[in-house]
Amino acid sequence: MDKDSELFKGKSFSDIMSDVYSNQKKKDRQIKLLIAQLEPMVKSLGDAAVVVPLIKEYLDISVRNDDALIKLAAIVQRMMKDSNSGSDGGMLLSPEEKRQLMDAIDEVEKDLPNQDGDYEWN
Repeated sequence: MDKDSELFKGKSFSDIMSDVYSNQKKKDRQIKLLIAQLEPMVKSLGDAAVVVPLIKEYLDISVRNDDALIKLAAIVQRMMKDSNSGSDGGMLLSPEEKRQLMDAIDEVEKDLPNQDGDYEWN
């Protein structure tokens, strides 16, 4: 398996990494735009007390999603390395890696919209 092998329909590891990079840059622009749009609305400490936690939550979700993507990329890289080295059973995860992956999935699921399309904020 190399970086140009198809992982799923129409997407190689290289394509996914390119998408991750593009999404990160787009998200960075969106966060800056959000802050620029909210900045004029903050006229007092009370306004800031309402707006700043919203921005913080948005940033926290972004970080958790990025962490999940990084873990996924690490797994794919390991699969690529193991398949290139020819080791038997190299695509299997250790119990600790399975637990970490499941924890990452649980974190991302917490941030997904519920049935009504609303987000559940902890």
